Amino acid sequence: MIATLFRNWTGEAGREAATASGAKMAQTGAEAAPLPALIVIDHLVKEYATGAGPVRVLSDVSMRVQPGEFVAVVGASGSGKSTLINMITGIDRPTGGDVTVAGERLNKLDENAMARWRGRHVGVIFQFFQLLPALTIVENVVLPMDFCNTWPVGERTERAMHLLEQVEMADQAHKLPGAVSGGQKQRAAIARALANDPPLLVGDEPTGNLDSRTADRIFGLFGDLVGQGKTLVMVTHDREIAHRAPRVIKVADGRIKEEIERG
Repeated sequence: MIATLFRNWTGEAGREAATASGAKMAQTGAEAAPLPALIVIDHLVKEYATGAGPVRVLSDVSMRVQPGEFVAVVGASGSGKSTLINMITGIDRPTGGDVTVAGERLNKLDENAMARWRGRHVGVIFQFFQLLPALTIVENVVLPMDFCNTWPVGERTERAMHLLEQVEMADQAHKLPGAVSGGQKQRAAIARALANDPPLLVGDEPTGNLDSRTADRIFGLFGDLVGQGKTLVMVTHDREIAHRAPRVIKVADGRIKEEIERG
C-alpha cells in the first residue's frame, strides 16, 4: 500500500538529461536569449462530475513559469489553487486545454509514462511531510532513488546524506521521523524531494504546519534552492510568505485574477 502510494508520485526514471534548470538565459553569440518556459499552461479547464452535474474548478487558466523562478500561488479555500498544482504535477488531468512541463505535454501521457516522467522531473513537498514512519530519515531520502533507479545503488546513501547536510539534518539521519520535530521533518521532506535532482519543486502548503519561526527558516531554504537553479511553485495561505515570494499568482473562482512580480 505504501509503495503504491509512493509510486503515484514517482515511478521508474532514467538518467537522461533534463532542461538546465539553473540557468535563466542561454548565450547565442553576443546576445542572450531566454530559455523555454519550464511550465506552459494554455487555456486550462478542469471540471469534476457530481450528482448535480459538472462542477468547473478551473476556467481558461493560462500561465508560464521560467526556469529558476520562485512562484507563490495564493487564494481562498476552494479557489482552485491546489487543483492547479495537481495539474502541474500530473496528479490530475485537464478537462480541456494543455499542460506542458519540462517539455512534456502531460495530458498526452498514460499513467505509466506519467509516473516515469514525474519521478524524474518533479519533487513534491507535502504539508504533512509524508515521511514513512518505519524508515529512518536517511532511508526516507533514499527511497525515491530506489523507486526511480536514478543513482547507482552504492551511491544512494551517500547522496542522501549529502542532501541531509544541505538541509542541516545529517545529525538526525538515523532517527525515525517520530523522534524529530515538525520543522526537522519538513527539512527531511525537502531533502527527499531533491533526491532525484528534479528541475521542479512543487509545494502544497509546505509551511502550513509549522510555527512562524520554523516557517521562516524553511522559506529561507527554498530561496537557497532557487538560487542553486531549482524552480519552485508553492501554494500557500501564509500572507507573509507570499509577500516575500518574487512572483505571486492570485487565484479566485478558478481563474488567475492577478499576478505580482517583484524585482
